[in-house]
Amino acid sequence: MSERDLSARMTALGLVATASGLDDIVAMATKKRWSPIQLLEHVSSIEEQDRSRRGLDRRLKRSRLERFKPMADFDWNWPTKIDRSLVESALRLDFIEDARNIVLVAPQGLGKTMMAQNIVHQAVLQGHGALFISAAQLLLDLAAQESARALERRFKYYARIGLLVIDEIGFLAFDARNADLLFQVITRRYEKKSVVLTTNLAFRDWPTIFPNATCATALIDRVVHHADVIAIEGESYRAREADAQAKARRARKKAPPDAQPTAPPDSD
Repeated sequence: MSERDLSARMTALGLVATASGLDDIVAMATKKRWSPIQLLEHVSSIEEQDRSRRGLDRRLKRSRLERFKPMADFDWNWPTKIDRSLVESALRLDFIEDARNIVLVAPQGLGKTMMAQNIVHQAVLQGHGALFISAAQLLLDLAAQESARALERRFKYYARIGLLVIDEIGFLAFDARNADLLFQVITRRYEKKSVVLTTNLAFRDWPTIFPNATCATALIDRVVHHADVIAIEGESYRAREADAQAKARRARKKAPPDAQPTAPPDSD
């Protein structure tokens, strides 16, 4: 059998990484005089690494996680109030095994979305399926389903995700139907799988998000029953950065033009 035919058969069997690098594997095995066991060990290692990489790529794609700042860039000294130990525990995913929830409560610009994105990234790296989605996107998706059967399929999809992160609850008001939809998602995950929520409103203000919704109190009860609520206070990072950039621009405008460079002295 030719190497080309062998490569095709390996591809058909799902040994894609081995098939794509068959020439190099054969050359290495010949050069190092591998035994059959050593060759099989090498092939197994290649396939395991490739499967792990492809699995990570799939989880990252399905997480809908776009570009985000790593926690290494977070200035822990900027907020006037933050429980760093709770945040770091969340980043270690200590809550997932017990199906606990995380609720990040903070005004705009203090890094709660950044933290939620880093939690998703850690979950993906550790082999969990995860999804990062805004509350508006989630409810728009559910409300767009045209039949009860289609809606039930979407509920099951959001229920079986390993870690569901819902961002920006409280930035928009929703009607009673949207409140019921979110209540269904939370209820189907209740005490089964974890949810991470970010919000700019304290729980006492959540009824303003869902005016006239009778399920608002029950929704809050299910969210906080098994949850670490992390409140962050302080001034906005973005406002600080915008102010710093404005000062830098003003400083550049006031600076005198650069002097013409002088010629370097002749060297011996």
